[in-house]
Amino acid sequence: MKTWLNKLGYTDERINGLNIVHVAGTKGKGSTCAFVESFLRAHGRRTGATQKVGLYTSPHLIELNERIRINFDPLPQHIFAQYAFEVRDGLDIQPTDPRPRYLQLLALISFHAFFKEGVDVAIYETHHGGEFCATNVVQHPVVTGITSIGMDHVHDLGPTVENIAWHKAGIFKTGTPAFSQPQTVEVTEVLQQQAAKKGVDLKFVTAHDTFPSSLQEEQLMNASLAREITDCFLESKYPDAPALTSQDIHDGVQQFSWPGRFQTVSDGKYLWCLDGAHNEISIEKAALWFQRLSRRVGVLKRLAASINVEINHAIFTKFEDNEKDQALLNEFGKCWTDTFPETKVWSDFTHGQVMARVEELGKGAQDVDVLVTGSLHLVGSILRCLSKEAGDNMRERH
Repeated sequence: MKTWLNKLGYTDERINGLNIVHVAGTKGKGSTCAFVESFLRAHGRRTGATQKVGLYTSPHLIELNERIRINFDPLPQHIFAQYAFEVRDGLDIQPTDPRPRYLQLLALISFHAFFKEGVDVAIYETHHGGEFCATNVVQHPVVTGITSIGMDHVHDLGPTVENIAWHKAGIFKTGTPAFSQPQTVEVTEVLQQQAAKKGVDLKFVTAHDTFPSSLQEEQLMNASLAREITDCFLESKYPDAPALTSQDIHDGVQQFSWPGRFQTVSDGKYLWCLDGAHNEISIEKAALWFQRLSRRVGVLKRLAASINVEINHAIFTKFEDNEKDQALLNEFGKCWTDTFPETKVWSDFTHGQVMARVEELGKGAQDVDVLVTGSLHLVGSILRCLSKEAGDNMRERH
């Protein structure tokens, strides 16, 4: 990454000059980054401190350009394409040269875009690791943050939660303050060891009780971590500016939006509840959120081992038409039926078929609550289908 950035004219000093906030974790890192972005914009409107806030997140929900945002607006597609071609031409890669892989290329485009756009701060979410993540090329971020860590991406990060925590702690940099959400004993030990090894002042964040009532319960710790990160950033880069106020926090929460995470979409009698949960930590939070939102008392009794859910219909779907995915659908369907024989199980191959199935099953019902979870790619696809179906008549709530 450093070699490619140097070819583009971006030295370590210039990268550090982007005033980078770096966040890693298993669950909630995208939301935390979005909260930091929102708090900084709210503060900047009042004080003039940060006028252009860059945000890089992964993965995208519907369109690729969503990954790179300026003041939360996705980079326009034609500008994204322009910067991508400029990176390609700047690298001038010969046939024998190593080529950036997909995520490395996206990170390169993001750095280039933030320089071209002249951002005052760049907030970076790691891809799914930390130590070897393409975003970890920055040598001196202003502040780093760690969200909840659990089992995920074990093929890349290792088979134990300690392995995963080690990778996440890779964003720690000597002299850069770090904040973390509360963690398990095993994860805490690894984070503390890595912080001590690198000379990092690591602080664990507790839940703040000063947020407005409009803040979703499930986002409390993400917002609390984001507040600490934002305070630290402002103290470091804007020491003479007024501090973050309760009004800034209120405004930041009110304008906060993170599609695909704890998102609801009303479409007539259908209430679509969408969350891209894909690991044990996030699935449990998604289940509790759906239970709280559902308009039918007791609809959710068990979705995972620790949560009881009563679901009338379960629909399993896939992304690609291959035998492996079909076998997985059959396996998942059988597992669900064995555990919850009262639930009718369906396997639909395309997301369009899923939409049609939901509409068919909802005939005659007064209200239909639909939980879509398991993958951000699935959530994005369903949102695309809903947008095409309802157009401007669709009412969206976050």
